[in-house]
Amino acid sequence: MAHFHTRKGYEGVAVAVPVTVPYERYSTRGAHWFIGSALHALLEQSGLPKSAIDGLTVSSFSLAPDTAVGVTQHLGLSPRWLDHIPTGGASGVMALRRAARAVQAGDADIVACIAADTNHVDSFRQTLGGFSDFARDATYPYGAGGPNSMFAFITANYMRTYGATREDFGRIAVDQRANALRNPNALFKKPLSLDEYVAAKAISAPIHLFDCVMPCAGAEAFLVMSEARARDLGLPHALLRGAIERHNAYADDPVMLRGGWRMDRDELYAMAGAQPADIDFVQTYDDYPVIVMMQFEDLGFCDKGEGPAFVRARRTTHDGDFPNNTSGGQLSAGQAGAAGGFLGLTETIRQLIGAAGERAVANAQLGLVGGFGMVTYDRCLCTGAVVLGAST
Repeated sequence: MAHFHTRKGYEGVAVAVPVTVPYERYSTRGAHWFIGSALHALLEQSGLPKSAIDGLTVSSFSLAPDTAVGVTQHLGLSPRWLDHIPTGGASGVMALRRAARAVQAGDADIVACIAADTNHVDSFRQTLGGFSDFARDATYPYGAGGPNSMFAFITANYMRTYGATREDFGRIAVDQRANALRNPNALFKKPLSLDEYVAAKAISAPIHLFDCVMPCAGAEAFLVMSEARARDLGLPHALLRGAIERHNAYADDPVMLRGGWRMDRDELYAMAGAQPADIDFVQTYDDYPVIVMMQFEDLGFCDKGEGPAFVRARRTTHDGDFPNNTSGGQLSAGQAGAAGGFLGLTETIRQLIGAAGERAVANAQLGLVGGFGMVTYDRCLCTGAVVLGAST
């Protein structure tokens, strides 16, 4: 049977104006406030009038009962293209893909992609309880309230299968903390040693304290437009070189060992005109270190099961030989709900436009961002990745 699975590339799409609304451990403000603050910063930093924003994507767990359309009324926007993307840690990659296609098709000229969540004392518990039918019916009533126990299951299975140790995961967390110390917005301000990582209290064995992200409030955002428009506006920008997404991949695996990146990575690199060895830095989605390790494997930087040896042989700090999560990632910057899915993108744009400050990766030309979201029980359902390049 003929294989018709070909697609148009992403030529001519620029990503600009990376915005972070500073993270707060807890906030009494709602998601709308953080989304509005992000939009305000996008306009202020781009010099654009609000009327120039004719496309909008919104990702948020705590916006309910509103969706993206409620945001348009609240903030006085009138876009001709709109998307609400409720896919958590995959939302940044998916927002960029959809916005890029809208710009290429002429359905929107300038798309604001915004993710934001609040975190008041009870909001995290409410999010867990209503996360999905599965969470509500099959885990929450039995006291398995949330992702720690699920990822303990996934982590233990990976350790049994491939011989990973807690120290292997610790190397990822410790290097990310070193990166976070150079990120003014990161919530964690103290260095972390491997000994401290190993000695930390168990949360849901083999998950210990520093394997877990800290929920917080905040927002991340960026603008998507044509390369020509970005040049005309004089905005520093990165270029979209390739993008993939996949949902419910490898459903036959009894417990997740592989992510959907593996299915489509060859197409991603072909679109980008690059190989894994050409990538200067990666921003993996890091809700737990085991998922970072899976991305190293499934995105082709090493083979499946080689993740532990890979992290033993490399330094993943911003100045190491394999820079990963140069912002500190969610493990050390914080997880502002759905904005965690955007953190790798705003950081990558900053790296490629020379705005990463003390954590800059030297001579960076190509960055890869992984997306991963919507855990059910033994796996996550949404995966994606993009490659961004510096503009010439």
